[in-house]
Amino acid sequence: MTPEDTAFYADQVTLNSLVQNLLYASGTVGAILVVVGLLLIDAGTARRKNLFNSTIEKSLGFFIGFATYYFIGFGLWASQYYIIEGATMMDSIKDWWIGGGLTNSLAQNVDPAIFPGLNTFQIFVFFLAVFAGIINILLHFAVSERMKASAFYVTCVVAAVVSSLLSYATWGSVGPLTNAGFHDFFGVGFVYMFPAGMALVFTLRLKARPGMMAPHERVSAYLATSIGLAAPGLLLIFAGLPMVILSCLFFFDPQALAVSVTMADTSVGVALNNYALVWAGGAIGGLILAYASGNYAYTLLGPLAGYVAGASGFDVYMPWQAFIIGLVAPLAAYLVYEFTLKRGIDEHKLFPLFLGAGTFGMLALGIFKAGTPRGGYLGIEEGAYAFQHGEISLLMQLAGIATCVGAGVVTALVLSLIFENTIGMSVTEDDQIDGLDSKLWGLEPDVITHADNTPRI
Repeated sequence: MTPEDTAFYADQVTLNSLVQNLLYASGTVGAILVVVGLLLIDAGTARRKNLFNSTIEKSLGFFIGFATYYFIGFGLWASQYYIIEGATMMDSIKDWWIGGGLTNSLAQNVDPAIFPGLNTFQIFVFFLAVFAGIINILLHFAVSERMKASAFYVTCVVAAVVSSLLSYATWGSVGPLTNAGFHDFFGVGFVYMFPAGMALVFTLRLKARPGMMAPHERVSAYLATSIGLAAPGLLLIFAGLPMVILSCLFFFDPQALAVSVTMADTSVGVALNNYALVWAGGAIGGLILAYASGNYAYTLLGPLAGYVAGASGFDVYMPWQAFIIGLVAPLAAYLVYEFTLKRGIDEHKLFPLFLGAGTFGMLALGIFKAGTPRGGYLGIEEGAYAFQHGEISLLMQLAGIATCVGAGVVTALVLSLIFENTIGMSVTEDDQIDGLDSKLWGLEPDVITHADNTPRI
């Protein structure tokens, strides 16, 4: 086909559209910074003998989820907007899988009457694919050093597909749960609560790592490589997420009216200040808990707990409310952390942050912002998808929590049964003690710690 035979639609490539393209592209950059921050936290908290393997499994798991999302994930999420136009989920998948017509079309060659703003949607595939990968990184924090790589990589594919279905139902403005009143601005449900639900099953089946919860005959203590690395990782996450917030907004005429992805009234400035203040509140709350308990973990969990608790409502809170949510959230993380610690459960990240602070934030949103209008789509004035026809409610927040955590539990239960009857799931205790870096890659740590120097009995 010659250039003369190719239609050109200037409305698809205007300066205004370029500004939105750059905005959503910056959100993708922010999400990648979050990935780097998470890997830094892992590098600081993994056992020295498993450091490389832990980091590389997270990295490869990220790209497996990322690639899976390109094959089917975005088509599942975007189908909510197809359905309101009378099309089907399969129509969306056909358009948006890796070989789909819209995935592989140049924006200027597609009639805006068929699909306006194509460049922005194509960039959004990249943006959401990063989060499909992040879900696998988060899950790996719960199974690191004790789940076979083969089982983990299969899980990464399945998790990307299931989380994409969850995003269709719970994140956007016209998905089934969202349209009915469930409110989740930042995707706390499908990005954070879903892998935490999976961890509920995997953690109990894999059991605690040697030396983690109690001294072992060959490992006197579980010693992290360098806890100090976790703080820069924390700040890198803090630096990347503001750009992600911008990508959770839709912009409409006149000029650049900001409406949240849930179609709630909001503004760029208020959303960003809410983000800033939940971190500040969480840092202060965590600081108080850390010094009161003598446990350094709360200095790191505090800011993250504040963020996770506030993330579902960045669009609808006022800054003073966000600060209070952030300040209280570390207490929810504290209660879950202490509960699991006393029972010897080897999971200290996903449970306190996502099941503790995340659930607290969802419930607080359902209580204090009940009745806030949202849902539907701007421009639709009547019917099941009318703009802001739905309202936030506690009942729907509970339904959303149960759906996201429950989906994780069911997914992990099914996978566990399959793995345990086929390829196996658990790394042997001896291999955990000797270190997977040596076992799989022939790598030895440069320093042998006193905890690892106990002779074999």
